[in-house]
Amino acid sequence: MQEFFENVARYPRYLIALVLGVFWNAIEPLIPFLRRPTTAIALISALISALIFLSLTIQAMLGLSVDAV
Repeated sequence: MQEFFENVARYPRYLIALVLGVFWNAIEPLIPFLRRPTTAIALISALISALIFLSLTIQAMLGLSVDAV
């Protein structure tokens, strides 16, 4: 039974390694673009725009609205 709990205790570490690996493989090809200021600004702007778009889309899908007072 002890072996079972040791095995289950490894899963959070595996999950963290998996998520970090996915993020690293997604970001690594973009690193050369950050060396030039023009492409860095464009890349950061695109990232911020994508996050705003995702946020607004999720809010619309969930029916959340921000009402001005």
